[in-house]
Amino acid sequence: MKTRWKFLREGMKSENGDCRWKKNEWKHYDGELSMCNSGFHCSKKIKDAFSYIQGEVLVKVQVKGKSVVQNDKEVWSDMRVVKAWKWEKKDSIALTIFSAKLCLSNFETEYPEDKRPRLAIEAAKKYLDNPTEENRSAVQSAESAAESAESAAWSAASARSAARSAAWSAAWSARSARSAARSAAVKKISTWMDEHVKKLEETT
Repeated sequence: MKTRWKFLREGMKSENGDCRWKKNEWKHYDGELSMCNSGFHCSKKIKDAFSYIQGEVLVKVQVKGKSVVQNDKEVWSDMRVVKAWKWEKKDSIALTIFSAKLCLSNFETEYPEDKRPRLAIEAAKKYLDNPTEENRSAVQSAESAAESAESAAWSAASARSAARSAAWSAAWSARSARSAARSAAVKKISTWMDEHVKKLEETT
């Protein structure tokens, strides 16, 4: 029996349609399976499930029968929920903080004087510890500043890329290094989410 992950909305409801789930109750789909359209969807990794649906309930499911499989998403004819946990706003904030911190050193190496992303992370951590309206407003302001920093960094990177377009080999090496760094960060995020499940409140 294969085990997979998916996110549901409040009340154990699927994102689309009227399907509601109960633990250990098998559901069967008779029609033709179609990715993103028909059948019961899930992912091998929590991070992949979260990239499609940011729901209020994280569930571990078992699957069987017919299937269509992609790298980060699958659709099955038969599925049941075996475990469920609450996924709250604080969990999404914690994930955002962790992910942002993975990128922070690279950004500050390029732009050592620009503290907007660091301030956004600190504001988010403060809100996570003490979710007041004042701290929420601070997070929104910091997020706007961080987005401006990201836009500026992207523009600068594009300009540099154009300037050294003749040095194709060097540019290719740089892209390969960035790709490797991104893969490492994605792996760390996936591990964080796997571990974070242990901190979630189980639900019925």
